[in-house]
Amino acid sequence: MNDVQSTIHAVKGFKVAGVHAGLKADGALDMTLIYSETPCVAAGIFTTNLVKAAPVLVDQETLAKNNTHIRAVIINTKCANACTGQQGIDNARQMQRWVAERLGIGEDEVLVMSTGVIGTQLDMTKIRHGIDLVADALGDENWEAAARAIMTTDTRPKFASWRDRNTDYVVSGIAKGAGMIAPNMATMLGIVATDLSIQADAMPAQLKTTANLTFNCISVDGDMSTNDTLLLLANGQSGIRDGVDSGVVQGVLAVCHELATSIVRDGEGATKFITINVRNAHQNTARQIANTIATSPLVKTAFYGGDANWGRIIAAAGRAGVPFDADKAELWICSGENWSAAPYPTTNDWEDPTIATCNGAIQLFAAGIALNYDEGAASQIMRSPSITVTLDCGIMNGEYSNIWTCDFSHDYVSINGHYRS
Repeated sequence: MNDVQSTIHAVKGFKVAGVHAGLKADGALDMTLIYSETPCVAAGIFTTNLVKAAPVLVDQETLAKNNTHIRAVIINTKCANACTGQQGIDNARQMQRWVAERLGIGEDEVLVMSTGVIGTQLDMTKIRHGIDLVADALGDENWEAAARAIMTTDTRPKFASWRDRNTDYVVSGIAKGAGMIAPNMATMLGIVATDLSIQADAMPAQLKTTANLTFNCISVDGDMSTNDTLLLLANGQSGIRDGVDSGVVQGVLAVCHELATSIVRDGEGATKFITINVRNAHQNTARQIANTIATSPLVKTAFYGGDANWGRIIAAAGRAGVPFDADKAELWICSGENWSAAPYPTTNDWEDPTIATCNGAIQLFAAGIALNYDEGAASQIMRSPSITVTLDCGIMNGEYSNIWTCDFSHDYVSINGHYRS
């Protein structure tokens, strides 16, 4: 089938596992291993934070030297191995060595990922024990366990699959993330594996384009982590080749979209899923405005309270640091998730189901002033579990940006106020 699935399919040539290595005190799964029986072409996108965790630095160095023979990815939770100095670098490389020895592969064929508290050193005794356990547990069908074993404040595992109905190639992925989520990169760990064959020189551009349409379009709280990593591994075992001219692999894009939006849905303390559409502005301008709206604490708390306080949205757009003229702008809200890969409809097209599905859209603002809208109906929309905000900037025709975000609740403060404890 060609639709992305919330279940996860095995990927030819890949074996995975998730185990409890003793890193988490509660017995929860806390270490994941993904292994390919044959070498993978690989690409990675990493945090743009100037403070980078040891595994990020080690993986960047590894991929710079070898992006055609990657065989394994090892991931631990509980400790981010960030701000840990040379010892942290040494420990990340030791993880590479231990996995390589256990699987009989080269050290430069292993990538490392970590997530958890910043500033603490890895417990290498537990890491070594966990590597033995997870290597023994490798199997074709263990993707859900692998997804569970990378969770931190996540309330549920995040996984998705795509199977092409014509050629039968598979794309499967897992991700973690619920807080410290902001674009460039969104704070998360993600691994996408496929049995498709992708040329090494084409893969970085494909992954970058995919991330720009998915993981770089989500925000929970506007914070950026030290460990953000998205990896794409392709071992070619399906025998199907993705041509250089095909652009982003459709299945990879679909899986990454599902994983990215699932992070927002599971945002720390989140009660609502919100789509921010900013249209009719230069794309970079639209994205900056959308990001500013999506990360505004005042906007996010208004969503939580079900308050149609549109002034907060317009004010956020005006402080985004890019061209914006309130006298040209128009603002709508509606319930539901309304986004598309095509340009968004004009003012009079909201009721056309062939262009957009919008559940009783209400226009709140135009030409610099509030419109005569039904306050009760607007508040009802703001109490919906999913809400779409569309801001037409009136600057130019056609270009747009989507950002997915969530509200701020009391639980977000509670979760992050006691994260280390």
